[in-house]
Amino acid sequence: MTLKNMYTEFPENLDCVRFIELLRWSDVPKCPYCLSDNYSEMKLSNRYHCNNCNTAYSVTVNTPFHKTKVDLQKWFYSIHRILNSTETISSRVLAKEINTTKDTAWRIIDQIKRAILDQDELIHKIYDHGKN
Repeated sequence: MTLKNMYTEFPENLDCVRFIELLRWSDVPKCPYCLSDNYSEMKLSNRYHCNNCNTAYSVTVNTPFHKTKVDLQKWFYSIHRILNSTETISSRVLAKEINTTKDTAWRIIDQIKRAILDQDELIHKIYDHGKN
């Protein structure tokens, strides 16, 4: 899996968001705060409004991707890179591969490793999808 392949499969960030929605919710948004599926779509954004607890949310809440400014394609690539590697990947190497700063790459690596340790299903589902 290359970064170019990731952008070919998911040309826009919105494609990644829709894919995460499918993996997490099976296309039925669920509030991460109260778990209600009583929602309204917020126009012009990838967010939803919970009609039960009156909060706004997106599919990335409670994921390593929450509030990221980095393209989700780069996150997906990093997941594959980390899970396929037999050795530790340095933040400088990853930064060069995904064209970010080493500090951003370090944060991505750290978030992915934490998710793996927490047995985050989403990380493994994204990884499994890319293997096919």
